[in-house]
Amino acid sequence: MDAQLIAFTGVAAGMVALPGADFTVVVRNALASRTAGLASALGVAGGLLVHTALAVAGLAAVLVTMPVLFRTVQLLGGAYVLYLGLSALYAIRRRPAQDGSGTPSGAPEGAPKGAPERPAPREFGRAVRQGFLTNALNPKAPVLFLSLLPQFVPAGQPPLPRTLLLAALVVVLALIWFPAVALLVDRLGRWLRRPRTARAIEGGSGVALTGLGLALVTGPLLR
Repeated sequence: MDAQLIAFTGVAAGMVALPGADFTVVVRNALASRTAGLASALGVAGGLLVHTALAVAGLAAVLVTMPVLFRTVQLLGGAYVLYLGLSALYAIRRRPAQDGSGTPSGAPEGAPKGAPERPAPREFGRAVRQGFLTNALNPKAPVLFLSLLPQFVPAGQPPLPRTLLLAALVVVLALIWFPAVALLVDRLGRWLRRPRTARAIEGGSGVALTGLGLALVTGPLLR
């Protein structure tokens, strides 16, 4: 048994499951539909793939050692997360009320009750893009991967194959965790999509994302 690989799996699983902006985006989109939630989950995994590829290539080291470039990524990431947070807060005002039958007012007549919403291709692409950008523009990720991956490369072993394995493992864990979150939210959809509950979750996610965005934009350089 490879003890280091097992240890890394545990550390990486905790890192992937740690709630953050990517988790909030997946939950928020999963409330809209299962497809949107899964699309966001795929986008998050794609963002992780970018960070792990940069770490393997050594480009993360360049990013970390260049404060101006690092700060630029930090500001871009903060601005995007802030935009998502403010969009979520604004969406609360536009969320349709439900009539006595439990059907959203303004819903098409004759639509089957309980039928899952099927987002248009443009909405699917938007959900993927939100998940991807939220993760890809995370300024903490380059530092995290750059400091974490080398710790689990055994002495005397070629670093590239091992680092590729560790990077792939992180992406696989993300492909398991975030779709599972999206499916769980969809499973609880009937309760979570009640007007009061949905507004509370939308508001909570909006406040969380806005706070994270403001912290990144106004905070000191993360190192």
